[in-house]
Amino acid sequence: MPKTSVVPPYRVILHNDDVTPMDFVADTLVRFFISDRHHAIEIMMRAHNDGMAIVAFMPLEYAESKVQGAHAHARANGYPLTFSVERAD
Repeated sequence: MPKTSVVPPYRVILHNDDVTPMDFVADTLVRFFISDRHHAIEIMMRAHNDGMAIVAFMPLEYAESKVQGAHAHARANGYPLTFSVERAD
């Protein structure tokens, strides 16, 4: 039987900042990562209270693409909203 390789998951992390408005953060989460606004608000509040929150688990290339899009959207609107990607071992 042939071996299948499993792509290791990566996690996308939202980092809190004191500049980006909460509505913009929630809208960005919905636009790029999460279809459920209520869930997006929960993640945003977790990052607000704890300094960061896990947004999603996904393959590396997909995570990097989503983060790049979210960062471009935030910068185009003048906000320092920051996400990072790290291996989820």
